Amino acid sequence: MKMLANLRHIRLSQVLFSVLVAAILLYLILPVLIVVPMSFSEARFLQFPPKEWSFRWYEAFFGSIEWMAASKVSLITALVTTVVSLPIGMAAAYAINSSSLRIVRTLQIVLLLPMMVPIILIAAGVFFVYARVGLISTLTGLILAHIMLALPYVIIALLAGLRNFDMSQEMVARSLGMNRFRAFMAVTLPQIKPSLVSATLFAFITSLDETVVALFISGGDNQTLTKRMFTALRDEIDPTIAAISSILILASLLLVVIAGRNKPQ
Repeated sequence: MKMLANLRHIRLSQVLFSVLVAAILLYLILPVLIVVPMSFSEARFLQFPPKEWSFRWYEAFFGSIEWMAASKVSLITALVTTVVSLPIGMAAAYAINSSSLRIVRTLQIVLLLPMMVPIILIAAGVFFVYARVGLISTLTGLILAHIMLALPYVIIALLAGLRNFDMSQEMVARSLGMNRFRAFMAVTLPQIKPSLVSATLFAFITSLDETVVALFISGGDNQTLTKRMFTALRDEIDPTIAAISSILILASLLLVVIAGRNKPQ
């Protein structure tokens, strides 16, 4: 009887845990379940559920020169941010993993600061610095700011991979005549590929979705998609925003699925 009571207690705990997880997942995906249908509405204003279905707002997005220009700026910024932050983050993560020097530990804290400091403070600080050096509303300034924001995520993802990797394998390769860089590229990098893929996704999505810093420093011809979305919501509730949000959600999901399919078994 006691064993039967324990089994019932375990099953009840499992059911309650499953219900809790389902409730949390529903809460997280609820905005998606609302925004995506609204993007197919024929109405001039945001409407849920839609009374009539249409691709009107997707056509408005792809047919707008302003929206396409902002999308181009965001994509260029995200791609350059990813390409630049990956080698810098890899070098930093490798140094942090391989060294026990105090200066390296201090460097780690400095590089992770953008993740710890409130984003509004970072945005204000970047704005005042850029105002002095003339980088406001420039693509260069936007990319530099996004690299700073993406680096902590890249370092953490790569550091997790390096700490689960047996560095003695690289040492063996170096003992057989390879220099450190060649040993890293031939032995270490292929074995931390999942972490590299994760770091790439983090860098790209962090830059693509960033809004607060862009509100402070982007503008003119170098206005990001997220800033233009914020401005459009402030000035007028345009259902085009729902279409853009749906596209961004789909793009993020596709990136995650592609990364998952490329993960080694």
